[in-house]
Amino acid sequence: MVFALLVSALVLAVLVFMNSRRFGAIATGERLKRIKRSAHYREGSFQNLHHTPTMTEGVHFFKVLKEFIFDKSKRLAPAHPIPSKKTNLQTAAPDEDFLVWFGHSSYYMQVDGKKILVDPVLSGNASPFSFTTKSYPGTDVYSTDDFPEIDYLFITHDHWDHLDYRTVLALKPKVRKIITGLGTGAHFERWGFEKNTIDEYDWNDVAEPDPGFVVHALPARHFSGRGLKRNQVLWMSFALITPTKRIYIGGDSGYDTHFEEIGKSYGPFDLAVLECGQYNRNWKYIHMMPEQTVAAAIALRAETLLPVHWAKFSLSQHAWDEPIIRATAEAAKTGLKLAHPMIGAKLNLDGNGLFDRWWESV
Repeated sequence: MVFALLVSALVLAVLVFMNSRRFGAIATGERLKRIKRSAHYREGSFQNLHHTPTMTEGVHFFKVLKEFIFDKSKRLAPAHPIPSKKTNLQTAAPDEDFLVWFGHSSYYMQVDGKKILVDPVLSGNASPFSFTTKSYPGTDVYSTDDFPEIDYLFITHDHWDHLDYRTVLALKPKVRKIITGLGTGAHFERWGFEKNTIDEYDWNDVAEPDPGFVVHALPARHFSGRGLKRNQVLWMSFALITPTKRIYIGGDSGYDTHFEEIGKSYGPFDLAVLECGQYNRNWKYIHMMPEQTVAAAIALRAETLLPVHWAKFSLSQHAWDEPIIRATAEAAKTGLKLAHPMIGAKLNLDGNGLFDRWWESV
């Protein structure tokens, strides 16, 4: 009886924790009806364009767990703090077009006078537990107090390393418009955001949030979920067309045919921001290898590639700087321009996007 009571108490504690606000909410009502009308929602969940197993064929959970526990051969985290700079985002000239990267997949853009923030994770970790998946020392140089009013907050999907509860909650007074995929708005509504500030899109939807600014909601090859039930919100990429720029916001994605199709339909792009990190042969369909990141940028017809999804968290088994080393080597072979700014440094969107190899001194 004592054992049964302990098990019951543990199950109850887990359920209470999983129902806490940080996990967000599942779509109901009209939002759920709209989800069910999507051509990409079948058998109770969203689906990729092509068959996409989470694990590579022949790979099982216990194999992956064993590697995480026992494979200590790689430099998963840097030996020294990551170098960074601090750009004053609030005093930037309104006619200046630039991007500031905060590590991993978080970045701020000022383009044609609009202030844009993508997947901000600034709380020091990327999981429901503050003591796990902690950011590297030196990477948390910005807080939500450093941001001006945000015209567009883009959220590509609801994984913890892209949608951070504490960060977006602190940003709430500053955000004018949230742009995200179907279902993600349920999280924001539970967190107290006004419904009229949340725009949720299906793949191939198009919107004009302000005159001259067009957003094409586009596919990615990934998955979603903050709790036990996966794929209840739609993972996204976006083509942002402004009066003077064409920018591809890639989110997380394995390699697939959508890159070439997007390049033909919406390219060429001045800049493509693509994931380049947290890859592994064990889950090759949901994250790209660095060489595939370069190939994706070429397929998108991008003039410059900014590789992200690295340099802040260890979510895989590769060395922390392996993504940028492999990506720069591959880009050099192809002649693709590669932007690799230090965290916090200003990337001029009208420049060539080349920087020193800052990671070599870490």
